[in-house]
Amino acid sequence: MLIPITREKFEQIVPVLATGLQYRYYWGKFRDFLRRLLISLIAVVVILILALILGSGFAPFRVLFEITAGLYWLWGPVYWASMRNLKLRRYAYSGFWQGRIEDVFVTEELIGTEEQVNQQGELVIVEHRERRLNLEVEDETGFMSQLQVPLQRLHKNISPGQIAQMLVMSNQPDLGKIAQTSDIYIPSLDIWVNDYPYLQRDVFVQVSRKLRDEERSYSRQRPRSSRRRRSY
Repeated sequence: MLIPITREKFEQIVPVLATGLQYRYYWGKFRDFLRRLLISLIAVVVILILALILGSGFAPFRVLFEITAGLYWLWGPVYWASMRNLKLRRYAYSGFWQGRIEDVFVTEELIGTEEQVNQQGELVIVEHRERRLNLEVEDETGFMSQLQVPLQRLHKNISPGQIAQMLVMSNQPDLGKIAQTSDIYIPSLDIWVNDYPYLQRDVFVQVSRKLRDEERSYSRQRPRSSRRRRSY
């Protein structure tokens, strides 16, 4: 099932500014925080050097630049999440998609390497691997999408045959070619499968429930042969 949604509804589901979940995603781990803090410190030092070089001409901007640079560790996640949201919002058309899970499997993926010195003094490369959940979803038209995310405990009850829902984006009015998909919502388990949480989840769930109710009512009122795609 693919139902186009209006631009207004799309902009409600895909926020401009970072949500709490998106902020936490880009906040990252402790080493990510330390990296941002180091960038803040370096930026403040550069500003101080520029102030010494430029003298009084730089004074009107110095405080603003120092505050902005010094707090990068805090506002950085908002900026990066908002940029990612804006990239998604560039698509002209979108739709609510519903299909079923066709396959679920776990793989081990290489996520990085690190050079270390072993006890013999030899330089060795250590591989960092992560277990990932792979989810394949498909609808009655044959459209298939695959999503890979870090494996979590809440994924244990996911199985083939369950209904899966997501937002799809396109630059074609008829959504004939899907250019981007969002995180996946599984209503029977009330869980989300995602790497990056693109959507305002409460708004998406409201749309999901409303469309399901409308689809049931629409199915009872019209014969299958006369159904047409609707926009919400």
